Amino acid sequence: MSPTLIFDCDGVLADTERDAHLPAFNRTFAEAGLPIHWSEEEYGHLLAIGGGKERLATVFTPLFVETAHLPADPDEQRELVARWHKTKTAHYTEMVAAGVLPGRPGIARVVAEAAAAGWGLAVASTSAEASVRAVLEHAVGDELAARFRVFAGDVVPAKKPAPDIYLLALEELGVAPQEVVVVEDSANGLRAALGAGLRTVVTVSSYTADEDFTGASLVVTSLGDLPDHPATVLDDPLGLDIDGQVALSHLDHLRTGSHRVR
Repeated sequence: MSPTLIFDCDGVLADTERDAHLPAFNRTFAEAGLPIHWSEEEYGHLLAIGGGKERLATVFTPLFVETAHLPADPDEQRELVARWHKTKTAHYTEMVAAGVLPGRPGIARVVAEAAAAGWGLAVASTSAEASVRAVLEHAVGDELAARFRVFAGDVVPAKKPAPDIYLLALEELGVAPQEVVVVEDSANGLRAALGAGLRTVVTVSSYTADEDFTGASLVVTSLGDLPDHPATVLDDPLGLDIDGQVALSHLDHLRTGSHRVR
């Protein structure tokens, strides 16, 4: 079995939530004639809910259904959510294609190192697969993106923090938990990975810096790219001694259980 690196998408490959998902949701609301405009703060709270469709479903409060003349029937609401989500995904992928979301520091470097060393590569995300593929291609380039397996959207019924998507990835990839290192950015993602028995590095994002990352093997501001974008270590419980950027060697030592590397 090959060692395998599994990334979350939003907040890990790129800082997508504030700069793309939120504007795409609000544009969808405006086009649908809905009196909704999520602020950054409101959206930050909604991120505790895994999945875009699930966040959209929160608008169906009894009062809002009445005042906005929305259907009360649950099946009709689900159909409406699916339609809104399809529109939102189209807006999101347009923004990604326009190049407004560069990859986070260190992503392209670490992916290139892992590919050269023969590691398996995957993404496990609650976002739609089209959204994930668009971000992935811009973050690491078409050639490296083609090497990834993508597990995304509704491929499992229970979204993060449930471990289901990681358990599915392990099964489909044919790898054991001890061969995998995960990169996540949120407490929900960390809980999902830990629930599947996976060692996890957290690269905090603009919305998740104050969350509880107990159980993470490493917490950093990013994977880092020296000299212009150094990573700051926030928690290094295993003593990896990161000096400005996380290298594949650090991730391999997490996988094998040996520490204090340079």
